[in-house]
Parts: sequence; structure tokens; C-alpha cells
Amino acid sequence: MRIGLIGYGEVGRILGDALVAQGADWVGTYDRLLDDPAAAADVEARARGAGVRVAPSSAALMAEADLVICAVTASQALAAAGSAARAIRPGTWFVDLNSASPGTKTEASRLIDAAGGCYVEAAVMTSVPPYGIKVPMLIGGPHAAAALPVLASLGFGAEIAAARIGVASAIKMCRSVVIKGFEAIFVESLVTARHYGVEAEVLASLQETFPTIDWEEQASYFFLRVAQHGRRRAEEMREVAVTVRDAGLAPHMAAATAERQDWVAGLKGPARLADIAKGANWREYADRLRAAQGDPQ
Repeated sequence: MRIGLIGYGEVGRILGDALVAQGADWVGTYDRLLDDPAAAADVEARARGAGVRVAPSSAALMAEADLVICAVTASQALAAAGSAARAIRPGTWFVDLNSASPGTKTEASRLIDAAGGCYVEAAVMTSVPPYGIKVPMLIGGPHAAAALPVLASLGFGAEIAAARIGVASAIKMCRSVVIKGFEAIFVESLVTARHYGVEAEVLASLQETFPTIDWEEQASYFFLRVAQHGRRRAEEMREVAVTVRDAGLAPHMAAATAERQDWVAGLKGPARLADIAKGANWREYADRLRAAQGDPQ
């Protein structure tokens, strides 16, 4: 099995490491950052250091791979599928991990299947780093049943959601209204609480109402993930908004969540969020965000 990774961000690197470690015949990647002279050297160094081959283009990757795993940002999901469809070899598996709306997944599947590939919708149902390649994942579409043993043999923790495209992604999108919404709510609540000096009382009240959750730890985790991936999360929430709108509802929560995630992403550089040590308390993130927007400490 020769495996191609479209996208070599956090998820692509984690999966690439796991596939190389278990002895896959060939693991290669193409990332659009390879087209950016300022970023290409870092992507190439990371990939080659992990034993992952670097393809110069999506077409070159398609020429080599028997199974393609696409893990790009939500805004690039359909473009990545379209580019792959122009060069995919007949019978090649195309596993679409991207956080996109059912409509986007349906269009991506049409492109890949029309070109002779075997499109498999996939929805990653929780954060990847704690689980690695075994992260819980729902797959769907007419090729899902045939793909399941292939993915299982590679170590993926996949299970079938439905035989039609859109179901797995609908589950993911509806979940994200809550999970990504929690992150945005905590950033907004606790940055504000820090301004007024009432964070201890806010967290104590939450602890009393929901005593099984360690709210200090949970808040720190939420801030970390938004600081790391706010832009990517904002893109996902715009796909969530499309999903909600397609269901006939105005996507108030999804749109507001995308805006708050984008706010953090916009301040990531000025607030030097990337410099914060791993395991830091949420207060350090909150204080840097406040300082970056001019809130007196």
C-alpha cells in the first residue's frame, strides 16, 4: 500500500509518522505550502526527517499513491479534491478527513468518483493528538464498507456512519457547534472575567454547577487549542454555518464562534501566543490577548 497525504499540517504529520512507523511501503505528501518559497524548506525538512517523501505537486502524489488521505483546512477541501481528481488513478482510495459541510463533501465525492477514484467521506470526531492514527473516525459513502478493512489494517479507528455521503459530516458539523462553541465561549468569558478580576468566582460557580469537570484544566485546554488552530477552527465553523443554513436555520452560534476563533488567530502574532510554554495556565493566554488589544493589565 502506497499512501499519499494531501496536507502536511498537524494531522498529516501525525498520520505520516504512524504510517512510516508501521512500515507502510511508501508514504508521501503534497502540501500547498511547498509552492511558497518562504515555507517550502520547513515542510520539506519536517517530511524528510520523518521518512515521508515530498511530492512536487498534487498530480505527482496521485501518480504514486494507492490510497490518499486529504487533511487540509476547511476552505481548501473542495479545491484539494478537484486538484486530485484531475490526476487520480482509477481505483485509488480518496479518504476525505476535512471538516466540511455535507454539501461540500457531496461535491468532492462527485469529482473524485467521476474521475475513477473511490471517495470515502470521513469525519474525525475528537482531537487527533491524544489518539494519533486511532482517533475515532466516522466514514461514509458507497465505498465505505470496502474501505473499512483497508483503513483498519493501517491502524485507523474508523467505523461506518452511513452508506451515503453527508451523514458523517453532518454529525461532525453538529458536534462542532457545541465543541468549538465551548472554546469560543470560554475565551470570551474568561478574557472578560480577567479584565474585571472575577475569574476565580466564575470558575468556582461553574465547578459548583458541574462538579465532575476540572474547569481550570478544561479552560487551559480550550485556550491552547484555539491559540494553536484558531484560523483552522474558524474555517471549519464557516462550513458549520453552511451546514446549519442548509438545514433552514440562521447560523447565529456557528457564525459567532467563527468570529471569536478568528479574533484569537488575528492576535496570535501580536500576543506571541506561540511562545507560551506547553502546559501553561489559561491566564497567560488571556493576559497576552488582553495586552495585544490594549486592555490595561
